[in-house]
Amino acid sequence: MIKNNIIIAGVPRAGKSTISHWLAEQYGYQHVSMDSITAGFEKCFPETGVSTYTELSSTDTLHVISGKMAPFVRAMLDSGEYDEFKPGMVLDMYQLLPEDYMEYIHGANCEIVYFITSDVTPEERFAIQKRYDTERDYTFYKSDKELRESAVYIVEQSVCMKEQCKKYGLPYYETARDREQIFRRFLHDFNLC
Repeated sequence: MIKNNIIIAGVPRAGKSTISHWLAEQYGYQHVSMDSITAGFEKCFPETGVSTYTELSSTDTLHVISGKMAPFVRAMLDSGEYDEFKPGMVLDMYQLLPEDYMEYIHGANCEIVYFITSDVTPEERFAIQKRYDTERDYTFYKSDKELRESAVYIVEQSVCMKEQCKKYGLPYYETARDREQIFRRFLHDFNLC
């Protein structure tokens, strides 16, 4: 039986928001964009160390932000605010590593699934970004040069997430190829829970 809340985690343009919004529309989950909350922390509370733009590598930055946001997500879940709703909330979140999910969130009234793009080259990843970016996405207005640079680290982060999902036995879906078919498979699996 699926728990009351679900986290849809993974990398940008892998389908997190698409799936999260679909779950909210079809099943009545309250959609929560953790990426927006993380951006709020970054702007308003720089003392927390939650910052995308640091001197660190992209993977180290991911580790720092994940380690800081995971306890916050656990506090949100433990508040019980959404326990009175059936279903509760679907959290759409980029910067959450499986290791931090296991350390801080596992055991809460929550399931998690990852959407990644680890089995592509950076150039293929760049093409995915271009294909699925919309005007609502922060990356839409970035130059091709910036997107190509980010494609390298998004592939690296996807590989890291995949390795950790395997280590901890957490579900993940590769959406770089056959995206619509993978979405259908996820929804089928979700309906079986």
